[in-house]
Amino acid sequence: MASPGFYRVLLCDLRTDQLLDVVPVQSLALDDYIGKTGSMSATIPVPNAQTAARIRRALLPGRTAVWVERGLEVWWGGILWTARITSSTRGELQVQVQAATFDSYLDHRMLTDTHTAARTDQYDIVRGLISYVQGTPGGDIGITYSGAPSGVLRDRTYSRYDLPRIRDLISQLAAVEGGFEWRIAAYRDPASGRRVKELQLGTPVIRTGTADIVLDHPGPVLSYTWPVDATVQANTWQSRGASTNQNQTEESVPLLSELLVDDTAITAGWPRLDGSSDYSTVITPSVLDAHARADHARARTPLTIPEITVRMDGSITPALLGATVRLRIRDLWWPEGLDARYRIVGLAITPPERGRAETARLSLETA
Repeated sequence: MASPGFYRVLLCDLRTDQLLDVVPVQSLALDDYIGKTGSMSATIPVPNAQTAARIRRALLPGRTAVWVERGLEVWWGGILWTARITSSTRGELQVQVQAATFDSYLDHRMLTDTHTAARTDQYDIVRGLISYVQGTPGGDIGITYSGAPSGVLRDRTYSRYDLPRIRDLISQLAAVEGGFEWRIAAYRDPASGRRVKELQLGTPVIRTGTADIVLDHPGPVLSYTWPVDATVQANTWQSRGASTNQNQTEESVPLLSELLVDDTAITAGWPRLDGSSDYSTVITPSVLDAHARADHARARTPLTIPEITVRMDGSITPALLGATVRLRIRDLWWPEGLDARYRIVGLAITPPERGRAETARLSLETA
């Protein structure tokens, strides 16, 4: 049986998940997030001709799935996109590989048929897009999903003439007022032992676990960073949609949302900070207004995504994405002590190597 801290990398066929090879790696790093694509990087040493032949057969960027196991559990899954073979002056070979989580596949798929949804649950729109992707020849990579509803109905028409990327359509739908979070989770089914790629949805956010995880600094929290970024802050907002002009002889102008102004912030002394967003395929004023309200709500306060680095003590796993932690810090910055709840929205793992302990970096947002 593998020890709990043992990592190994499996290379599989993306469409069938048939195992191609298990390879030793160095400098392994992996991360996963809610709201953006995760990544994996590693270096594969090539000590002899036999290993070179094995790796050459299994490493097919764009076609090979990569699974990272820790012990008996799947901790990461995605698609190999780049492989870089390097040779040293002494003739030593190695392959540097980079992969991205399975949601990255949707960046490489376009809608080539018009898709219409009327008074349809927003989750069903997402599932319909995934079904479209996997219903095309060569498009089924084994993404699974449940049929649970969100309770929010939407009207959407996606035109094939726009050639939109499927990832963009889902992300725009998720970002509208009353939207949701989504990701494709990779794990091993405890009943069948099968590796799973599952669409995970949550309204308004993805939440996992029932009890808070308490983390202290000093203590299991080794270090932290606390950025506060006002470069993306805005208290006034307007969004642009598609062109409203059907007459080719006249000047083309875009559809504009209502102008949103946070009068409370300005009265409190904040300077006016303008922001905008573009939705070039949105033709319905009410939909554009909903996008603008959601964007304005996110932009009204400075962006703060704390990151903490913790010891891997057995309680930290990728399944914690969406879980709530109670973070307690007492130091010079917080002499009276910080005691607050945050949701884990990102997880980056640094496996142990010679002279380096196993750690995890958690990205947090206010719960």
